[in-house]
Amino acid sequence: MQQTIAVIAVNAAGRETASRIAALLPGARLHGRTGRIDDCDVPFAETTAHVRQLFGDGVPVVAVCAAGILIRAVAPLLLDKRAEPPVIAVSPDGASVVPLLGGHHGANRLARHIAAGLKGHAAITTAGDVALGLALDDPPRGWHVANPALAKPVASALLAGEPVRLAVDAARGQSAWISAPGLGTEGAFGIHVTDRAVESTRDLILHPPVLALGVGCSRGATADELKALVADSLADAGYAQGSVALVASLDLKADEDAVHALAAGLGVPARFFTPAELEAETPRLANPSEVVFAETGCHGVAEAAALAAAGPGAELVLTKRKSAMATCAVARSAAALHPQRIGRPRGRLFVVGIGPGGPASRTFEAASAIARSSDLVGYKLYLDLIADISAGKTCHAGAMKAEETRVRQALDLAAEGRSVSLVCSGDAGIYAMATLVFELIDREDLPGWNRIEVSVIPGISALQGAAARAGAIINHDFCAISLSDLLTPWPHIERRIQAAAEGDFVVAFYNPVSKRRREQLPSARRILLGHRPASTPVVLARNVGRDGERITVTTLDALDPADVDMLTVVLVGNSETRTVTRAGKVWAYTPRGYASKWE
Repeated sequence: MQQTIAVIAVNAAGRETASRIAALLPGARLHGRTGRIDDCDVPFAETTAHVRQLFGDGVPVVAVCAAGILIRAVAPLLLDKRAEPPVIAVSPDGASVVPLLGGHHGANRLARHIAAGLKGHAAITTAGDVALGLALDDPPRGWHVANPALAKPVASALLAGEPVRLAVDAARGQSAWISAPGLGTEGAFGIHVTDRAVESTRDLILHPPVLALGVGCSRGATADELKALVADSLADAGYAQGSVALVASLDLKADEDAVHALAAGLGVPARFFTPAELEAETPRLANPSEVVFAETGCHGVAEAAALAAAGPGAELVLTKRKSAMATCAVARSAAALHPQRIGRPRGRLFVVGIGPGGPASRTFEAASAIARSSDLVGYKLYLDLIADISAGKTCHAGAMKAEETRVRQALDLAAEGRSVSLVCSGDAGIYAMATLVFELIDREDLPGWNRIEVSVIPGISALQGAAARAGAIINHDFCAISLSDLLTPWPHIERRIQAAAEGDFVVAFYNPVSKRRREQLPSARRILLGHRPASTPVVLARNVGRDGERITVTTLDALDPADVDMLTVVLVGNSETRTVTRAGKVWAYTPRGYASKWE
């Protein structure tokens, strides 16, 4: 998986430039030095250690700081230039963008992109880029270098003015980027653009993305079987895996693990077609099947998917090969293929808990899911809370009390092959949308919804945020109860409150009051007073993590519904909960029994 880029600001002077860089890089995270940068995604205490950790984890680093800071940080870790992530230094004014490491691992391209956005200068220093205008070991997206060790001697020969052979057997129209003085038909070294599986000790082998791999499989086929079939078939036909641009199949196979494992192993995307789209390829099939048509609505899967993906002028160069539970075929395009324009991917639905408030309470996983989404669905207030990371996304804002409509919309969008985030406040699985997602999938049993990849992204819940602001009131056994009777009858809620009271649980009350509901909180208070002291600490937490946050510590006896609204979480301690006041602040905490060990 591609690593999220870390954009680092070490002081206030570089904060604005770092923010501009992060905005240029979808999914990038702003890292800020603690005590110097207040508003950031990832705070850190010490620059050298933080950069070293990121570099060791393979994370691309773009830092607004002196180049020397980065050099000293990563120097002990330098081992293999072909595996190390990009490291880029940017001047505080954004005028200079200097790729220090990973020039042929994407750093030069990244530096040029940043410089263009900042209207600065990319200080490229790698000889091939400067003198020749190309990086042989960093080809365009989708291309692969079969023998990267030969990139250096070939580039050295060109830099020395020596002739280098160029042979192009595939993607002739997209090979113009391989242009430099000295390229011709003679030379001790050469460059060979081909989709064939060839080896050479004198030629740099470049594989362009011209092959579309179509696959089909029975339900539950193993990844090992499909991978083995493809590897053997490509080897027998003499085609290079490096020229496979994508794995294609019928949309009914979009949830097959084997198909996605194959694509991941090849490092290419998986794309899918409807039965009607594949049926349109029937005249070009070598092995049409009435049996397959009866089951799927198209006369072939592997061959048809390969041809549909490769385009109208493509040639079926490997007809259907099959194993016990899988099939594959290969079509060859005259031009390089762009998978993002072909078919559609498997739809993804992230059910994202964004925490109770702003960026400070948002997890990295939540921000990453939102960055990977094309569409955001949610209550308008919640979408407003993530406005800082939603630029360029299609936002579908809904109204209060339209939860099912929002969930259906998110599922429908994902079924179209989109990546969708269903945005929830707090935690997605605590009084939020995660349950409704699975309830609808279970109840409706729609094929399109069933094939969606669903991920539930946890978030900091309102009760956690409230408890932390007030101390440690939920540090022992606790429960959460919603006082809203819109979905749950009040007698059921009342029984749960009674059970919590008898069990001496700390209780977090969600939805404590509304304009219509004013009696539930007083009723809950009366039940609890029957089982715990009137002096029991109570925390009223309003707008946790948002503008207007207010935390009040009171007692069960003094709890007044007039001090509570729908934006308030009410935390009621148990019989052991107590308060302590230090430096003018009242803290509430619930002992766990450590004191008995001290006695």
